Amino acid sequence: VQLQASGGGLVQPGGSLRLSCAASGRTFSRYSMGWFRQAPGKEREFVAAINRSGGSTEYSDSVRGRFTISRDNAKNAVYLQMNSLKPEDTAVYYCAARPTISTAVPSRVTGEYDYWGQGTQVTVSS
Repeated sequence: VQLQASGGGLVQPGGSLRLSCAASGRTFSRYSMGWFRQAPGKEREFVAAINRSGGSTEYSDSVRGRFTISRDNAKNAVYLQMNSLKPEDTAVYYCAARPTISTAVPSRVTGEYDYWGQGTQVTVSS
């Protein structure tokens, strides 16, 4: 599967952005999907994940209550709605896909995702 992330940009603190990730192929519903981010000089970190059906989601503590992950299997897309953005949310955001055979809770582990998009820059600054 090939992934294309979009929707990043410059936003003021407290603002919102919606990231999108478009996936190629006809088997999108077989993948758990995740969003990760990497700030300059830091390791890539988990942000949010969603299982194959969309019925189970996971969030990092730093974004829970502010970000919402969702997916539309008919459109081969996953989204990350980001509200109440903070300067520390500034990073390159990546979407990732992990083939799974069940609808179990999605993984938070970077190394368990096999496919990655190219990343989209999010900058939160006044």
